[in-house]
Amino acid sequence: MSHLNRVVVGCDNSVSQASDRDPSSAAPSEEFIHLFTRHQRRLYLLILAQLGSLQEAEETLQEANVVMLSKHHQFLPGTNFFAWAAQIGHYEVLKCRQRKKRDRLRFQEEFIDAAAGEMEDHLDDLDLRRQALEQCLGSLREKDRELIQKRYQPGASGKFEAENLGRPANSVYQSIGRIRRTLLECIRRRLTSQSLP
Repeated sequence: MSHLNRVVVGCDNSVSQASDRDPSSAAPSEEFIHLFTRHQRRLYLLILAQLGSLQEAEETLQEANVVMLSKHHQFLPGTNFFAWAAQIGHYEVLKCRQRKKRDRLRFQEEFIDAAAGEMEDHLDDLDLRRQALEQCLGSLREKDRELIQKRYQPGASGKFEAENLGRPANSVYQSIGRIRRTLLECIRRRLTSQSLP
């Protein structure tokens, strides 16, 4: 069981015993757990951008996770979960900086905050691109979608897919190239339309 699962399970077990006494100690909702797990990587990258150390970022993410789970009742459903989580993450980053301040020379706080802000902008852009890709994949012809999904499965290759399909490798590579160009153009169109006022 991963550390994250232990934290969630541990929270569920301790919470269920106290739920009769304190409404704020009820177990996190299914929606909360879904949002919590969905945003873990994004929150980790934001924390990493502020700290610059993999180990410190992992430790700080765990601290932020504990706080989020203990304060899950304070999150308002329907609001921006990542903004709420990022604020908690930022406070944990500040605590980490305080603890480590004496350890070594650090960048100025303003520089780190600016880098974190830029990283958050890039994460937003990546989310938009991922959403556009999903929509564009859905608009492909079924056989094209199947080919591109098979090609990019872990361990797959164009040569392997060509053998499975009984087609020349060159033909499969040309098809994959055409599908990739179609997806790229579709993604560009969707991102351009989203950026219009």
